[in-house]
Amino acid sequence: MAIRDVLLTLTSYPEPTPVSVIDRAVSLGSTFGAHIAAISCEAHVQVPGSFLGGAGNLGTIVASEAHRSRKNAQDLLAAFEAAAQKSSVLHEIVLERCLTSEVPDLLVEYARLHDLTIVPVPESYDQWYAEAIIFGAGRPTLVVPEAPSSKAVDLNRVLVAWDSSRAAARAVSDAIPILEKAREVRILTVTNEKAISSRRSSPELAKNLSRHGIDVIVEEVDSAGRVIGDVLAAQIESRRADLLVMGAFGHSRFREFILGGATRSILTKPPIPVLFSH
Repeated sequence: MAIRDVLLTLTSYPEPTPVSVIDRAVSLGSTFGAHIAAISCEAHVQVPGSFLGGAGNLGTIVASEAHRSRKNAQDLLAAFEAAAQKSSVLHEIVLERCLTSEVPDLLVEYARLHDLTIVPVPESYDQWYAEAIIFGAGRPTLVVPEAPSSKAVDLNRVLVAWDSSRAAARAVSDAIPILEKAREVRILTVTNEKAISSRRSSPELAKNLSRHGIDVIVEEVDSAGRVIGDVLAAQIESRRADLLVMGAFGHSRFREFILGGATRSILTKPPIPVLFSH
C-alpha cells in the first residue's frame, strides 16, 4: 500500500519541537507525495483542586503554563503551514486541547487513522510520546531526531535490521513503499547477539523484495560482544545510511524496559530517521 496520508506530531510542552525539524519532516513526507496533517496540543497541567486554593499562586502558574503551551502549539502549526505551502504539499493543521497526561493517548488515536506518523524525538527528555505511538498505533512510526543535522534529507540508502522476527517482518512490509524509492537497500543481520530462527531468511527476504522491484544487498555482521544498538549505530555510520527500518519491541515491553534492547537503544538517541513497526 502506498503512503498517502501522513501525520506529523509537534510537541508544545514542556519544550516545543524545534522549528528546524519541521522542514525535515515536511521534506520526508513530501517524498511520498502524501497529504500531511500536523497536530499539536495545548497541554494543561493537571493539579488537584485542593492545591489550587492553597498558599502561593499555583493556579496562576498552571494558567501561565497552559498559555505557553498554546502559544508554542500555534507557532509550530504556523511554521508547519508555511513550510508545507512552500513545498506545495497538501496539508492540514490540527490544534487539540487536553491534559498533559492525555497527550500520548490522543496522539495514538490520530496515528491509528494515518498511514504513517512522523514523530520528532528530543535528546533532552523522555521519549514517551514516541513509545506510546510505536506501541499503540498499529501503524508504522517514523522517528526523526530533533538534533540539528547538516545532512540533507534523503532516503536513498536504507538499512533494514533483520532478525527473522514477526516485528521485523511487519516493519519490512510497512517500509516497502519507501524501499521501492531507495537507491540502495541493505538487509543486515547481527549474528552472535541472540538466537535467530533461520539463517535462510535473509536471502529469502531478498527474493521477496525483488518481486517488488527492489534490489538488495544481504549482509551479516558479528556483534563481537557489543550491544545491538551500538552495532546498528556503527553500521549506519559506515554505510552512510539515510534511514533505518526495524521492528519494535521484539521482546515483551516490560523486558524491553528493564533490559534495554535495540528498540530502546536506538529510540533514546536516533542517529538518523528510523521507521519502527510493532
